[in-house]
Amino acid sequence: MKLNHFSVSHVEGKSRAGLLKTARGYIETPVFMPVGTAATVKAMLPETLEKIGAQILLCNTYHLMLRPGEKIVNQLGGLNKFMNWSGPILTDSGGFQVMSLSKLRELDEKGVTFRSHIDGKKFLLTPEASIMIQETLKSTIIMAFDECTPFPVEKEVAEKSMKLSSRWAERSKSSFKGSNGSILFGIQQGGMFKDLREESSRYLNDIGFDGYAIGGLAVGEPQKKMFEVLDYSTDFFPKDRPRYLMGVGKPGDIIGAVLRGVDMFDCVIPTRSGRNGQAFVKNGTINLKNAQYQLDSSPIDESCFCYCCSNYSRGYLSHLVRSNEILASMLLTHHNLHYYMGLMKNIRELIKRGEFTTFAKQFFK
Repeated sequence: MKLNHFSVSHVEGKSRAGLLKTARGYIETPVFMPVGTAATVKAMLPETLEKIGAQILLCNTYHLMLRPGEKIVNQLGGLNKFMNWSGPILTDSGGFQVMSLSKLRELDEKGVTFRSHIDGKKFLLTPEASIMIQETLKSTIIMAFDECTPFPVEKEVAEKSMKLSSRWAERSKSSFKGSNGSILFGIQQGGMFKDLREESSRYLNDIGFDGYAIGGLAVGEPQKKMFEVLDYSTDFFPKDRPRYLMGVGKPGDIIGAVLRGVDMFDCVIPTRSGRNGQAFVKNGTINLKNAQYQLDSSPIDESCFCYCCSNYSRGYLSHLVRSNEILASMLLTHHNLHYYMGLMKNIRELIKRGEFTTFAKQFFK
């Protein structure tokens, strides 16, 4: 009998607050994972991430296998020691990057043959190789290797892709050793088709995973469509396992997904926006490239107490952004991730008080 690492403490509608136990400590859910693609969250120190409440980071298998290579990371002590982060790390399987590289790849039953975007060198990534690389990186949460179904797509194509991912999930599970106390998540596919997602979940449930991810969303479909799929997708998973919506998203996406029973999220939006001069505020975002902020002496957000808002004005930040100064990326990324961590903490507390549904209604209004 597989040990269960996850417990749900509070339920409100479909929304859940829970605790995920990992070899690197506990994670309170719902949780947002800042993205550290190449073993670094761009423009952020690990100590700062910890200070603002980040509980777990996401790193990228595809990028790390190409540079510096999983063996180098392993020889330098594994991802945690390598990047000076003591908390849990989730690594994605490389499946999504492989989809986005469709011009450089060939896909068959065995796996994916692709050329490196860095030097053109040829690689074969199989389910077995993906798991081995993630274990060599000493990842805390490992993702099964899958093919991310694109959008829009014909049903026949989605079905073929989902069945391939299901066979790959079985091979991922078979080759997973669980060294370093790591745990393994399976990934549901099936495009925008309910029956395919249900079938995918049945395959995954039969194989048995420590957690389940919903893949193939946030790949270009409208938010309304994503929510329609989430309305039923989470119901196909066991209630005692965490559910992870990959690559999502904006605050509204996260709130809508928590309403539909999702526990875990990751996305480049807060960090990428920070590097592009965009800051998250209570009612949306502001773009500090705009001339209207040049003489603005107020902080980004009056109600925010992050390091950036406590010390710098919109006017100064606007100057940094317009001058392409590195400090602009550092301060705005800090603020945006602080905003996201605050949002998740608030969501957890609201679920525990039974007030999240009301909050979500007001947010969407």
